[in-house]
Amino acid sequence: MLAKVFACGFLFLCCISNHSLKAQNDSSQQLPLKWDLQTCLDYAKKNNIQLNTIRLSQLISRQDVLLAQAAKYPNLFGNLGQNFTHSTNANPVVGGFATQSSFASNSSLTSAWTVFNGGYLNYNIKLQNLNLNQAGLNIDQTINTLTLEITQDFLNILLSKENIIYVEDLVKTSEAQLDQGNRLYSAGSIAKNALIELQAQTATDKYNLVSAQSAYRQNVLNLKQLLQLPWNYSLDIAIPDTIIATALMPSLDEVQRIALATRPEIKYAEAGVDIAQMNLKLAKAQTLPVASISASLATGYSNNESVSYLKQLDNNFYQRIGLAISIPIFNNRIYRTQVEISKIEIDQANLSLMGAKTTLSQMVEQAYINVINAQAQYDAAVVQLKSTQEGYRVASEEFKYGAANLVELLQQKNLYVQALQGYIQAKYTAALNLEVYNFYKGEPVKL
Repeated sequence: MLAKVFACGFLFLCCISNHSLKAQNDSSQQLPLKWDLQTCLDYAKKNNIQLNTIRLSQLISRQDVLLAQAAKYPNLFGNLGQNFTHSTNANPVVGGFATQSSFASNSSLTSAWTVFNGGYLNYNIKLQNLNLNQAGLNIDQTINTLTLEITQDFLNILLSKENIIYVEDLVKTSEAQLDQGNRLYSAGSIAKNALIELQAQTATDKYNLVSAQSAYRQNVLNLKQLLQLPWNYSLDIAIPDTIIATALMPSLDEVQRIALATRPEIKYAEAGVDIAQMNLKLAKAQTLPVASISASLATGYSNNESVSYLKQLDNNFYQRIGLAISIPIFNNRIYRTQVEISKIEIDQANLSLMGAKTTLSQMVEQAYINVINAQAQYDAAVVQLKSTQEGYRVASEEFKYGAANLVELLQQKNLYVQALQGYIQAKYTAALNLEVYNFYKGEPVKL
């Protein structure tokens, strides 16, 4: 009996496991097979948790707008009451006490409508629309930040992938040189210490390959976490045909002018000024009288009366309409304080706008400097790579035929490796900085 229980439990766990794996496979099948940069950006815009959280906040702001608009219209409440009373009262006819029970009901409709409040309701509608607009700008800011982060991670993956290719070639070359060194050592052409140096160099190159592969895996993990992809999903990056590291750039003045006119962080700060000014109008509106109209309809019934139910409803039916005016005279400086605080908040919002413009201008200028420096470094790296590559090729050929010693070969190889790593780094750094600079101009990121 116990064996049957364990067997059933095992089958149940297998079914759950198979169902879970099937669900994961179905989820993975919906993902692209190859990820280029645009695919990554589109996926992140739909699935990023932080971005979707901000979108939900925007939906709340939209509900606040609807609530503010609805406040301009009259409200309406219906009331229904049913009462049962049981009591013991003195009987004036026969003396003593008598028990009585009674049943009564009442119903009413009431409505109130604010007809004047110093423009408070209209100002509040405008305020909530400004908040809604600012929520949309917050989404745009988050998308921009996410775009640059994904672009950087994507380029880091390409960098590490290209580095792996070059290091693999170096390992193959080192292994070939080690094989040749073994033959030369066996023939007595080189000393033992020279062979050991070749062995150490081959081990170093293999270690560098492992480090490059580890860096690639780490960069892929960073991008997967940014995209919030499943942990068991294998992310395969599509390698673009070319990486543009140098290009003609627009002037700094032009990019700063476009950025200040179009970037969402500036529009967000400008909306903050508008919101502060609207809050001041709201504060001033509270110091004005409020006029409202109220109306009600009501009737009732009691079984203690001999009149019929419908007749009682008719007899007890009454209508009421009234006008009420509330005039703030003295409220312990509450409204005046709100007005003064709103004025201060306008000054704070203007300072925030100035700060946002200054920060953006500095960021654009820094991006411009980064592009200039990165392109200069890339141009220098190209020249250095060609020179050291040729020097290493010549040294390898000379070593192959015994015209160069091992020290000269390893020196040329180290120069080549350093130049190669500098070239790869310079190329992707220049490409990233160029994309960032053009992004401030309003151009979409693309590779």
